[in-house]
Amino acid sequence: MKDYIIKGENIVKQYGKHIALNNINISIPKGSIYGLLGPNGAGKTTLMRILNQIIMPDSGKIIFDKKPLQKKHVAEIGYLPEERGLYKKMKVGEQALYLAQLKGMHYTQAKKTLLTWFEKFNILGWWDKKIENLSKGMAQKIQFIVTIIHKPKLLIFDEPFSGFDPINASVIKNEIINLKNNGTTIIFSTHRMESVEEICDYICLVNNAKTILEGSLTDIKNKYENNTYEVVINNGLLTDTQYYKILEKNRNKYNIQLSDNIDQKAFFELITKETEILSFNKKTATVEDIFLKSVRNE
Repeated sequence: MKDYIIKGENIVKQYGKHIALNNINISIPKGSIYGLLGPNGAGKTTLMRILNQIIMPDSGKIIFDKKPLQKKHVAEIGYLPEERGLYKKMKVGEQALYLAQLKGMHYTQAKKTLLTWFEKFNILGWWDKKIENLSKGMAQKIQFIVTIIHKPKLLIFDEPFSGFDPINASVIKNEIINLKNNGTTIIFSTHRMESVEEICDYICLVNNAKTILEGSLTDIKNKYENNTYEVVINNGLLTDTQYYKILEKNRNKYNIQLSDNIDQKAFFELITKETEILSFNKKTATVEDIFLKSVRNE
């Protein structure tokens, strides 16, 4: 039986006539990376702010680690919003120390831990620089560090790779995986579907203020499997038949969808009667495919 860090039932949030969340339901297993996905304006940021208790829901129930979510739980949550907020005139080191102490850390322990992270990210030389002198990517690293420094049970990242070049985005991605491997649960919201594919264990798709899809990424991908194969042939030409349909062709490479009246083995035997097969691979649905299909059909 799964153990959940967050269970949210029928969460509602409304601003005037605008319904931001309409009976949202979420279940986030402990020790997982949970991808929160959806188009702009779907309600993702509202949900993350509610979980971090920046705003309160109008109705619904939220359980945090088997207890009703309360103000005191903020100390066990780290939140990295998409719109970052650092004091530009402060020095990097003093600001990081200040924010770490706000999270309940003692000055000595905070400084020791910060210096460890600064060294790990090769940014010790930034300690006495002012925030206003840093690039967006540099400031993002500082904010990432102060978000995770108090070792919370739950981390909420809203577009954590924003502002990073590919190399530094990879560094942050690896740190997120390390945090998960050490037992931290992570809610991860991004428009970068390849990142979701690489690191998420579970996903939740929100659209028009409602949950339209939630569960294990593996199970969801299997559900959206549509019997499609990539086939590369040596010569000849494949055309639509009663057994398969050509979805895409690029020279001798075909994307083919099988009909319900033929299985993989029979299809392979059928094609080899016509030509030599150089490669034959089953295609699985990508997160982007699932995202687009679910939103269009909603």
